[in-house]
Amino acid sequence: MHTDTWIIPKESFSARMTSNCLCGEVRWSYDDPFAAMLHCHCSICRKHHGALFVTFYAGALSTFHWRSGTEKIVSWQSSEKSRRSFCSVCGSKVPAVDTEAQRVFLPAGSFDQEPGIRPQLHIFVGSKSPLTQIADGLPQHAAFPPGWGEGVHTLPRPTREGVSSGSCACGRMRFELSGRPLVMRHCHCSRCRHARSAAHATNAAWPLDAIRYVTGEELLTDFDLPGAQFFGQSFCSVCGGAMPRRSPGRGLVVVPIGALDSDPGINVSAHQFVASKAPWHDIHDGVPQYGEAVPPPATVDRA
Repeated sequence: MHTDTWIIPKESFSARMTSNCLCGEVRWSYDDPFAAMLHCHCSICRKHHGALFVTFYAGALSTFHWRSGTEKIVSWQSSEKSRRSFCSVCGSKVPAVDTEAQRVFLPAGSFDQEPGIRPQLHIFVGSKSPLTQIADGLPQHAAFPPGWGEGVHTLPRPTREGVSSGSCACGRMRFELSGRPLVMRHCHCSRCRHARSAAHATNAAWPLDAIRYVTGEELLTDFDLPGAQFFGQSFCSVCGGAMPRRSPGRGLVVVPIGALDSDPGINVSAHQFVASKAPWHDIHDGVPQYGEAVPPPATVDRA
């Protein structure tokens, strides 16, 4: 579990930016303007969040505060120098505190307010998903930018011909999906942004019986969002990596694309709930956009 000294009762101050995990148990705030904003495409970030890429704000630790719920935070040692944290209840990712450098990295998708800053660069583009198109004109770096340090954040995982393979960030959970997915979409609703702690979720849907866990299914944690008919999140209890979510009521298994290790064999068909998208996120890929949910196919009147 995670504890620290940057805890302030929420009634004792007024912060510039506030946020929380999907379930609302873990809350945090940041007071000063952010120093930087960046997109990361490394495979560890993609698997941890279940997203195609992850966007972070960076700033001084001195004006960051936990507001509540630190006892719900679990941390996973993702590398020799890095720990990644998540809410143990809902699986949402929470800020990464670097006490040595006195800075904090905050997942931008978890905030709903206008941040007063826009993304400045892409890092670890050498590890990006083949499904990601970068057309925003921002500087791109294959790994860290010069002067930021060294490292290649890749997670090579075994795959098997004829199935779609996937795994969590720590690798303890591995799964396979038979057949082709039915659909794949980007979703920009606030629930998805808080669940993935990213600009948007990218999910593919397979028939419910398509999934088979190769190993680690006993580590799966499921969270059902109160008041939602279907919405929730499934994740690895060790690393917090987003995992496929079975939805028996719809006869589907919903798969976060960031968890896949192989090509799903399908293209994204739409952006939905664009009316709720993050204010700093611009869409450049030419995929059809819908302000709300994608409308169902028109029915044919055979009378």
